[in-house]
Amino acid sequence: MRDGKVVIVVGDRMGKGMKVVEGINEAGGIGIHIPGMAADMKVGDVMKEEDADLGISFCGSGGAGALMAENTYGYESEHHLRTIDAGVTALKSGAQVLGFGFIDNKEIGRKLTEALIELKKNES
Repeated sequence: MRDGKVVIVVGDRMGKGMKVVEGINEAGGIGIHIPGMAADMKVGDVMKEEDADLGISFCGSGGAGALMAENTYGYESEHHLRTIDAGVTALKSGAQVLGFGFIDNKEIGRKLTEALIELKKNES
């Protein structure tokens, strides 16, 4: 957390993800977008640098960036996710990095942020 807000890193294989970041910010989090192609493979690196609470990786399969973060840094990951509800469930189960197929919309950013904020409140 930074300044009382959750920090969430977003990396997309095609360099997208700005709508997800908008949803994160609107829900009261701090969204960090990794620019450029193959950004999903950098999610773990940026999470480590930013001391992030959550990483979200988007690619066709929904696994590469999340698995890279897990293998490199030991973050608990859940991958090959296809729905927002599956992401919320994985988050509630302790996942620190979520791997999705391509979804670039505000709703996923907003709902995951709201779920993470609620989890952090319950930890206190």
